[in-house]
Amino acid sequence: MAAFIDFVLNQLPPAPGRVLEIGCGREGGLVEELVAEGYDAIGVDPEAPEGERFVQARFQDYEPEGEFDAVVAGRVLHHVRPLGRGVEILARFAPLLLVDEFAWDLIDPAAQQWYEGQHRMLRATGAEPPGPRSIDEWWSRHPDLHPHWLVLDTLRDVYSERRLDWEPYLYRWLGGPSSEQLERTLVEAGAFNAIGWHFAGVRRDR
Repeated sequence: MAAFIDFVLNQLPPAPGRVLEIGCGREGGLVEELVAEGYDAIGVDPEAPEGERFVQARFQDYEPEGEFDAVVAGRVLHHVRPLGRGVEILARFAPLLLVDEFAWDLIDPAAQQWYEGQHRMLRATGAEPPGPRSIDEWWSRHPDLHPHWLVLDTLRDVYSERRLDWEPYLYRWLGGPSSEQLERTLVEAGAFNAIGWHFAGVRRDR
């Protein structure tokens, strides 16, 4: 799978350029990698790291000086409420939006069984995967997430879709050395759906 940073770099105009990452989290998201590639990148998140390239705020409250060339949103939009207003704000920040998301609502019984079995196997070897042990338990703790179709429909109301890639995702919750290839093989064989997706959209003319 192409990592999200690879997708982003393939979609961005050539450096230099201004890139805003929303929801960069405590780890700073892709900001440092983008800076290393020659971009003027800023990360915004209430829990963003300290530093000149980070702003500790909600993106809805952020007031930048001037427009960016692109906004990057990694696993953020399924939480945003109200979603429509949030996407409109992103469109004011920059003409290009690059998204990393997952369709939690497409996790079917086959995918759940495989994931939970892999999780048990990894724990038996002494590992502690970062994701939940039980999909059902995870769903019970996250009752208010937006389904993937709603996020995509909302994006398409504001942006012209340039690219949409579906990718394996559950391996991120497993963290095992062979989890990504195992999941990709099963997805390609039709055993269950790919639930990760990358979206690139260009703001529609108003």
